[in-house]
Amino acid sequence: MTGTETNPAGQQPKQKDTRNTGPGRLLIAVYAVFALSATARAGYQIATKFAEAPLAHILSAFAAVVYIVATVSLAKPGRTWFNVSLAAVLTELVGVLVVGAISLFDPVAFPHDTVWSLFGRGYGFVPLVLPVLGLLWLNKRRPS
Repeated sequence: MTGTETNPAGQQPKQKDTRNTGPGRLLIAVYAVFALSATARAGYQIATKFAEAPLAHILSAFAAVVYIVATVSLAKPGRTWFNVSLAAVLTELVGVLVVGAISLFDPVAFPHDTVWSLFGRGYGFVPLVLPVLGLLWLNKRRPS
């Protein structure tokens, strides 16, 4: 070896996964806050008011799981975790749009709010904006 060979196998150098650096850290932190708050909300609702609005409380628990999965997967490197992140953030976007629309047009369906009710109004509409920012970040940091 002469020391001039950069890659003897002729392969491209492996790019570093950077989803959890820079602005990605802030995104992960926001997802972590939502994971905690949605989990606490769902736990409280299920423990104290489940019979009053089971669908709303189950959806709150589902949102909590989505936020937990998004938080963990955004923090982990690799293509598999990227795909998990993409699935979680897309699920979140669909959830907030569907639950938001149903809760707006048929409020009787959700007698108690969920994290995604009225497009996340109770959380300053962050649940509506967060998956859009997540998808933009994931698109920018797509692994090769």
